[in-house]
Amino acid sequence: MTDKPILERAARFVSALRHCQVLGIQVHDANLDGMTLLLPYSVDIIGDPQTGVIHGGALTSLMDTACGMATLCVLPEFEVCPTLDLRIDYMHQAEPHKAVFGFAQCYRVTTDVIFTRGVAYQDDPERPIAHVVGTFMRMGKRLKGAQGLGSVVKGERA
Repeated sequence: MTDKPILERAARFVSALRHCQVLGIQVHDANLDGMTLLLPYSVDIIGDPQTGVIHGGALTSLMDTACGMATLCVLPEFEVCPTLDLRIDYMHQAEPHKAVFGFAQCYRVTTDVIFTRGVAYQDDPERPIAHVVGTFMRMGKRLKGAQGLGSVVKGERA
């Protein structure tokens, strides 16, 4: 699978999600390495009116969506993969009046579960606002005739 079909599929998918429409979340990049979404700054997502800091719920939505959509980067066909678990560790507040990027990648794929990790950042992914890990249940198509291949992503096996 090349990067362009992943990017196109991701853009179609994010445009159909109501919470992405409301928050203004857009696909920034999507390739075999992972998914990067963009959460533009707006007054609608301010959590503290005195400082203009973005609400943590908007960041949680960004990262849950980025992790869930990262499955598009590793699966050959679309599958329904709802969130099983999501953990976000906040490192520091996002700077007001600046967009936030959410990057996520899948680091292990099994027959039933996909494991993801990522970061939310503004200017530098090496200085993340938050770290995230998530697991997603595979409810869609099952792997057939490729025993063990579905468990291999970046050299790891189930």
